[in-house]
Amino acid sequence: MSSPLSAEMKPIVDSSLNQMGAIKSYNNTNGKYKSLPLVPDVKANLSQHVLNKGIDGIFYYLAIEEKEMRGNPAKRTTELLKKVFAQ
Repeated sequence: MSSPLSAEMKPIVDSSLNQMGAIKSYNNTNGKYKSLPLVPDVKANLSQHVLNKGIDGIFYYLAIEEKEMRGNPAKRTTELLKKVFAQ
């Protein structure tokens, strides 16, 4: 599920980071960093990092909701949820 979700989120993340100026700031900072002597090469992608953290957050909250549905039958509000979480 991560790949399709990532594909849907990527344009939104890229657009938001560009609108905020985060990509430009990151690239400027990274350019200055790379000009320093004796520093290791950093291969980081700000958009991908934000995307990964966003997906992590979605799955984190899904896990919380699932735990609540498993423990509280009143949270199973549809027939599908009742069937999926039947004990």
